[in-house]
Amino acid sequence: MMRNPQLRVAAALVFAGSMWFYVQHILIAHQKTEAAQFATPRGNLSDLYPRWLGARELLLQHRDPYSSEMTREIQAGYYGRPLDPNRPNDPKDEQRFAYPLYVVFLLAPTVYLPFPVVQTLFEWLLVSLTIASIWIWLRTLRWRVSLSTQVTLILFVLFSFPTLQGLKLQQLSLLVGGLIAGSAILVLEGHLTVAGVLLALATIKPQLALPLCVWMLFWALNDWRHRQNVVWGFIGTMVALLGGSEYLLHGWFGHFREALVTYRQYSDGARSALETLLTPVWGRVATCAALSIVVVVCWRNRRASADSETFAGILALVLTTTVMIAPKAAPYNQVLLIPGVLLVLQHWRLFSDNRIILRAAAWICALLVFWPWLAALALTVASVFLPAASIQRAWALPIYSSIATSIAVFLMVAYVCWKRKLSPL
Repeated sequence: MMRNPQLRVAAALVFAGSMWFYVQHILIAHQKTEAAQFATPRGNLSDLYPRWLGARELLLQHRDPYSSEMTREIQAGYYGRPLDPNRPNDPKDEQRFAYPLYVVFLLAPTVYLPFPVVQTLFEWLLVSLTIASIWIWLRTLRWRVSLSTQVTLILFVLFSFPTLQGLKLQQLSLLVGGLIAGSAILVLEGHLTVAGVLLALATIKPQLALPLCVWMLFWALNDWRHRQNVVWGFIGTMVALLGGSEYLLHGWFGHFREALVTYRQYSDGARSALETLLTPVWGRVATCAALSIVVVVCWRNRRASADSETFAGILALVLTTTVMIAPKAAPYNQVLLIPGVLLVLQHWRLFSDNRIILRAAAWICALLVFWPWLAALALTVASVFLPAASIQRAWALPIYSSIATSIAVFLMVAYVCWKRKLSPL
């Protein structure tokens, strides 16, 4: 079936439609029912809103977006009213402006527009960036596929749970994913200065961008004569962003640090996927082990050319590791798994080893990645025969494997790198 282009696209459409139905008519319906039952506030629920409102008030009214007053105004829009600590069912997430201040420079063109218009424009921007990133990563991995395969990949990525969640929430992780993909293709095409600029802009979410920044700058240092423009583009942009932020709000970094500390408190520590799955102690041990592998791989391949399979493999490995160790295991961050998943699909034949244990492990990992679509399809079919209330009680079924997804992809990417002679062992 998968060798037939028409059937492949048809199957992708079925799974895509099922995931959309699940998010729109099961997950959101469950959330609305639960909110009505417990009097939980629901406003625009846009993760873009706190950043947009903070940018507008800073640039137009010179107000501190990190202040308690701004936090209450943000809550009034995000939740529909300010949170009340005396109400036990109110959300714990205070929706503070917990981003580096220089995110306002990216949002500056939108501050004169009504927020509903900004929401629509931003959603279409995220859709466009996500689709473009698929083509970019295919180009970076030097993987030529047919048009039907491209359509299939676009449908699965665009209608994956992480992407749909990111679109519904207008999450800046999808923007960061697009910036990182753009930086990667610019390095490949030799436009190193602009690549450094995009890499610096991606640091609006430092936890997602910093591991790749470290690798790219280290890579550039190992052929300074030909790669130095990446460093100058990055440093020049960071100096402009940090300097401009200090000009707009003196001492902003201290406010940002306080916002992060407060966020960690009300988010119960915001554990990574490894810490959530293996407990905090063992999760940190596994994190150190994974980072050790990545560091040695990067060191041994530091002179790899930008247009090589080795460089593309390292990008996929670094980004996959980033998702796995990021301090918050949010599904929308999994947009950074796109190059890793594509790398695994490109080299799937490497898992056809005669060893049963290897094949079984590969299929288990693949099932963990594919599980959300299977569960969404099952719930969609079941909704034809069962009442909505019964279906909504199973709302968590498609996201059961979410925590393990990045770990499964990391294991498969690491194996591909090992077989492709990128291993430190």
